[in-house]
Amino acid sequence: MDADLYNAAERGDIEVFNNYQGDELESLRTPDRNTVLHVYLAASNKFSFSDFTTQILNRCPSLLLQANNKGQTPLHIAARYGPSTAVKFLIQFQAQGDVEQQGIAEDAVRRMLRKTDLESNTPLHIAAWYGGRGVVQELLEFEHPDFPYSINRKQESPLYIAARRGDGPLLDILVKKLESVAHGGPHGRTALHAAVMSGDADATTILLEKRGKLTKERDEDGHTPLHYAAHLGHSSVVEVLLKWDVSAAYVTDEKWEMTPLLMAARQGHGHIVTTIFSSCPDCCEKVDKIGWNFLHFVAFRNSPSALCDKIFKCGDVSSLLGSVGNLIDAEDAHGITPLQVYDAYMAASGEKCKPNKKMVQIDKLLGDIVNEEVAGKAVHPIVKRLKPDVSKDRFEKTRDAHLVVGALVATVTFAAAITVPGGYKSEKGSDQGTPFLIHDAAFKAFVVTNALAFILSISAVTLHFASLSPNALHPFNSSDKRVHEAYGLLGCAMFAMMVAFSTGTYAVLKPSPGLAITSCCIGLGFIFCRFFILFCNGLETKLRVVLGYL
Repeated sequence: MDADLYNAAERGDIEVFNNYQGDELESLRTPDRNTVLHVYLAASNKFSFSDFTTQILNRCPSLLLQANNKGQTPLHIAARYGPSTAVKFLIQFQAQGDVEQQGIAEDAVRRMLRKTDLESNTPLHIAAWYGGRGVVQELLEFEHPDFPYSINRKQESPLYIAARRGDGPLLDILVKKLESVAHGGPHGRTALHAAVMSGDADATTILLEKRGKLTKERDEDGHTPLHYAAHLGHSSVVEVLLKWDVSAAYVTDEKWEMTPLLMAARQGHGHIVTTIFSSCPDCCEKVDKIGWNFLHFVAFRNSPSALCDKIFKCGDVSSLLGSVGNLIDAEDAHGITPLQVYDAYMAASGEKCKPNKKMVQIDKLLGDIVNEEVAGKAVHPIVKRLKPDVSKDRFEKTRDAHLVVGALVATVTFAAAITVPGGYKSEKGSDQGTPFLIHDAAFKAFVVTNALAFILSISAVTLHFASLSPNALHPFNSSDKRVHEAYGLLGCAMFAMMVAFSTGTYAVLKPSPGLAITSCCIGLGFIFCRFFILFCNGLETKLRVVLGYL
């Protein structure tokens, strides 16, 4: 198919094809064996849809069922790109042609509807993923409600695909129109697993109303839809599933024997932990394969924070339910309690401590946890505790350096504000004490940037002093955050100070433009040097990576 014919097919320009009939039209193919009809239906321009398609099919009816290299017929293409009127037209054309030849319309249409491509996708599979609801409705108009649509090569049924999209209205159409449609998916999942993965509570509700027994169906790893929702953090879906079948909260998976509550705690989804615990308080007694209860996971995730603070920081277990209070001292198969997990990974008190056997065991266990995944999503990374002695020493050295730099910048900028460039007017009168250069633009820039540098440096110093306040309950726990904040403030302060230096120098040396500009450029060279250093550091890092592979 040459360029003129291809472009004409995209535009729907029928006049270009006036000299082509029957086999001549069928022989026009792209490298992927797409016909003129494939090209037209895949194009976005559908203004002349009816006329072009009607005339093309009248001249060569066989184009309706011609497949390209992927095994896709024009109906597959229309199901993907739409609109629904295109799908309806193709179906009606096939029905009319069959009536004229055999008198049976539905059989030919159903054969076309059930034709699969090389990936075993029917037009309905394609429409469920790409098409709109109108396209799906048109495809189901002639289909028998008991026809069991099979899965494609990816092990996906049309119902599974629609559920994975999280399209509730589309799911509603499918479950109402098709009574026997398969709900399976890859890795042993069901359509309910797929709806949960999409995070759509409405889609989940629609499936539950029609296929409520799927709540306890497991994938190949033994995970139920509630396991998926707890792991992925879809709280609204968790609520829907628990209202429908609360007993699913007690089901464990195959590898780790974890309940949905344990999975939510392992991921740090505190709100879901609270939701499941509220619906079935006694499920907290169930432990995983190595004997970890949900408090073991709460200990290193610090979520829900209110529960973690009450148990581990305040030691208040009296107000908790008996079953939860008893779990604080419960040992796993290695003799590790939730409190020991908390002490190893959350209670960074700043005191020196040497790694012991329990800490080594906890390290190994948490390393195994990170290597797991559910529904294709890995367990959230675990931020390990730094050694307290090293962390505290580094923090104190950094704080001392910040205090020195901050105080130096504040002192210099304060002195510059008092002894401004150019001096003051000493003559008696209303202007006495006013800077000579007060109306100069460069001087104004100096005043603003100098004041900004002073405020930023004082803010950085104040930030470090705040961490030493007796009202700060856990100053060391937030050290990294404070260091980064102070570092940013001091960086901005030094930048503002260099701009103040350059503008102040320029204001004083303005009568000598060459000298003023030179001095200003030298001062602002600080910015260039800073970016050059960052560039060199980045280049050095890349070189190390490259050399590491050699």
